[in-house]
Amino acid sequence: MKNVIVVGSGPAGMMAAISASKCGHRVTLLEGNNKIAKKLYISGKGRCNVTNKKTIDNFFENVLTNKEFLYSALYTFTNEDTIKFVEDGGTKLKVERGDRVFPVSDKSSDIIKSFEKQLKRNNVEILINSKVERINVHNNTIESLKLSNGKKVIGDHYIFATGGASYPLTGSDGKLFSEYKRIGHNVIELKPSLVPIEIREKWPTELQGVSIKNASMTLYKNNKKEISFQGDFIFTHFGLSGPIVLKMSRYISDDENYSIEIDLKPALDDKEFDLRLQKDFMKYSNKNFKNSLDDLLPKKFIPVMIDLVKIDPDKKINSITKQERKRILDCFKHLIVNVEGLRPVSEAIVTSGGIDVSEINPSTMKSKIIRNLFFAGEVMDVDAFTGGYNVQIAISTGFLAGNSI
Repeated sequence: MKNVIVVGSGPAGMMAAISASKCGHRVTLLEGNNKIAKKLYISGKGRCNVTNKKTIDNFFENVLTNKEFLYSALYTFTNEDTIKFVEDGGTKLKVERGDRVFPVSDKSSDIIKSFEKQLKRNNVEILINSKVERINVHNNTIESLKLSNGKKVIGDHYIFATGGASYPLTGSDGKLFSEYKRIGHNVIELKPSLVPIEIREKWPTELQGVSIKNASMTLYKNNKKEISFQGDFIFTHFGLSGPIVLKMSRYISDDENYSIEIDLKPALDDKEFDLRLQKDFMKYSNKNFKNSLDDLLPKKFIPVMIDLVKIDPDKKINSITKQERKRILDCFKHLIVNVEGLRPVSEAIVTSGGIDVSEINPSTMKSKIIRNLFFAGEVMDVDAFTGGYNVQIAISTGFLAGNSI
């Protein structure tokens, strides 16, 4: 029996602790906050998208960084294993659009309860308010950890599952990366991976909180088409957020000029939309223009659209010209906004960068530099799209780390 110290109580850390304890080791889980799994609690807007039910081969298509490194972990503990694990802990799950898996209750706390039951069942000792300040290393071996409260923690093996640098208030603040560098590990620069996008135009701020379903967005870099996504997004006080915006942010860097073309009605091509528009105008032919768009837009969007198309809001529908109708079509189907930049890494759903995976054994998650050190989860340079993929990566790498001791 070995003494195993796990640092960080997100899904990676909790699974690592459970996995190591099932191997017969004495396990202590250290958490800097006053309760465990804070970031998991707020994930999925408080619902916790715990995994994705796609076949594991299709799963890899949604991994953005170092997917080959993750083969062993994701095939050792699959998304089906995660579903069974959570349901064995007493939480029933459901599958929603995009194969995303949520608790039936829509409460992330129920997912955490499933982990807590397994932690308790396997006699894992949990120490809250125990933030690691220094990693003491001698002869390429960790001898002890110094906590911010002055205490020292000693183990035989150490698993670090401290996350990236997003959502710092949950404890995932990136402060230990300087320690990882000091003890010899290379850290790939931390950047926001899935993050809202700031827009130069001011009109989106007037639509703060307006959600658009089933839109299409195309990203252009220096006027050249880069990538397109279809799905939901939301206007914010700084620009754009929501699932397709977060995905798109992954393709934006600081040193290029980007614009986004928004298609509010992607199910209709230009000709079909024009026919739809004519049909609506016939329906409202005796009304003013400002009263003709209710079937096409959320109410809050209508005055903004009127400003964008530069048509008198009190103009009668039956007086609208073909040229004006073309301007309306362009704003619905080819609405252009210019990218100012990305929101800071602290607001990112996921952090890109972290411990260089070339310094980690992919079959065990063990450091190739420090003899008794393992890593799990977002602390490593691995990330994926939203949809349950990142939580699954955390769980799979956590299982492999704990199981390899």
